[in-house]
Amino acid sequence: MAKSKEHYFDISAKLDMMEMKNAIEQAKKELTTRFDFKGIMTDIELNEKAKVLTLVSSSDSKIDALKDILLSKMIKRGISPKSLDEVKKEGISGGNVKVVYRIVDSIDKDEAKEIVKAIKALKLKVTPAIQGDEIRVSSKKIDELQRVIVEVKKLDLKAPLVFGNFK
Repeated sequence: MAKSKEHYFDISAKLDMMEMKNAIEQAKKELTTRFDFKGIMTDIELNEKAKVLTLVSSSDSKIDALKDILLSKMIKRGISPKSLDEVKKEGISGGNVKVVYRIVDSIDKDEAKEIVKAIKALKLKVTPAIQGDEIRVSSKKIDELQRVIVEVKKLDLKAPLVFGNFK
């Protein structure tokens, strides 16, 4: 009798930085055509090394509109809105407002433990294992792995989860 094959998938929070840059460029392009932003100081700045995104505009309402534009471009490019975690909001010179976001592209240790605990609570024949900033879930049954994905997607987590390497 042949030994049944082990199947697995990885849960991570990887972010495609090229797609993020494209979303930012599209948002900047849209700003140039928007009547409500004519003559108003706006800026979207990405610091790729520090994984920080900064939005600057003339008021809280303009910042909110700017963020909405950016989020719509991110979603169209398959980037989760959860990829942006607001770090601080402050007034800057000229009465402008600046908001700084941390780009979330990994699962922190506490969330990884929470995910593993939730998977174990399902009482399925699967084995979750934390490997660095990823979680590998393995099982002999593909349908059990698919059930894990469905259940993990229901968790309210900060990290934008990506399910990959399904084998």
